[in-house]
Amino acid sequence: MTSPQQFLLPDVGEGLTEAEILAWSVRPGDVVEVNQIIVEVETAKAAVELPSPYAGVVSALHAQVGDLLPVGRPLITIDTGAPGEPDGGAVPQQPEAEQAALLVGYGPQGAGAGRRRRRPAHAQPHRADRVEVNAPAPAAARPAAKPPVRKLAKDLGVDLATVAPTGPGNTITREDVRRAVPETLPAPVPETTRGSETRIPIRGVRKHTAAAMVASAFTAPHVTEFITVDVTATMRLRELVAGRREFRDVRVTPLLFFARAFLIALAKTPEANSSWDEAAQEIVLKHYVNLGVAAATDRGLVVPNIKGADRMPLLDLAQALADLTATARASRTSPQDMTGGTVTLTNVGVFGVDTGTPILNPGEAAILAVGAVRRMPWVVQDDDGNERIEPRWVTQLALSFDHRLMDGRQGSELLANTAQILHEPGLAML
Repeated sequence: MTSPQQFLLPDVGEGLTEAEILAWSVRPGDVVEVNQIIVEVETAKAAVELPSPYAGVVSALHAQVGDLLPVGRPLITIDTGAPGEPDGGAVPQQPEAEQAALLVGYGPQGAGAGRRRRRPAHAQPHRADRVEVNAPAPAAARPAAKPPVRKLAKDLGVDLATVAPTGPGNTITREDVRRAVPETLPAPVPETTRGSETRIPIRGVRKHTAAAMVASAFTAPHVTEFITVDVTATMRLRELVAGRREFRDVRVTPLLFFARAFLIALAKTPEANSSWDEAAQEIVLKHYVNLGVAAATDRGLVVPNIKGADRMPLLDLAQALADLTATARASRTSPQDMTGGTVTLTNVGVFGVDTGTPILNPGEAAILAVGAVRRMPWVVQDDDGNERIEPRWVTQLALSFDHRLMDGRQGSELLANTAQILHEPGLAML
């Protein structure tokens, strides 16, 4: 007998209530295996691929592409049995304490493979008794890539077998993987045109962003301060670092050094890495920095974060920034990367904008906006006090902070310290 199993839409984030169906990977009648991707959904935070918790035959899909489905509602029905199979073909249920945790988008945590048993000595065939058979054709060579590169390829949905390697020894690098990311477009949002107006439903990431920004603007008293800084020394440092061998496979952008300067300055202003607990009437100081980086995507603004960014060497931070940007643009940011941020960096300079007044990410105390880095005339003073005007690399920084958590002195110190490190990167050695 067949045994129909309903897979209910899970909460793939923290307290999310609904998800939109972006694309089905299966249809009724298809045979599926455990952990096979069956559907891609978009929540208020990210697009997520859901794996099947059952093996069997798809008997029904309970939602169509574009439908909004509440968490806990039936998503798909799978017949887990097959005629002639005494156990029904279903994955056996284990006691709750022994069940492997299902990681949405990654499948269950499985036990490590056991060691292969050796054949007893008496069972070893004598050489004269061996029978030669036609050996199967050798499998295709596995593309050469380091484990972090393989993980990035998995996150971005890139098949390494299709990637042209450019690294030393014909290995695949992170940049090779990023160049191979297929261009993905968000599912079209149904529009309604009436006369000279077009109405677009507010869904998914954009809906969440709108609600979060309104809540932040009307909950946290924002203060924004600005500073203009000569970053010529930082731009020279960027060229030196980019030329080093260990950074050969990483994009070394100015944003990397803005992030590093901000992280160093945060250590001197711990109040900027805190949150307001309204229920307990407490200020919570975080002893770790999960650096959020605002990213503009086709689905809207997302702010994934780098866990433990303050403890990362410069090379690791560069790789994390590049991976974060690539996964965000490919709409493959995981819900785990969208939660737990403590402070945010936003780069409005990529749009040619000099500055802005950034709105705090809800639950955070500070956000730093970086403007375009431009060649501008600047007054330079030599060691003798003589002044001259010469072209320099200049940018503007804007810091918004929650005035409940930081006063003007603390906000000003954080902004000034960040600018000072960018003006003279050697100060970071102190």
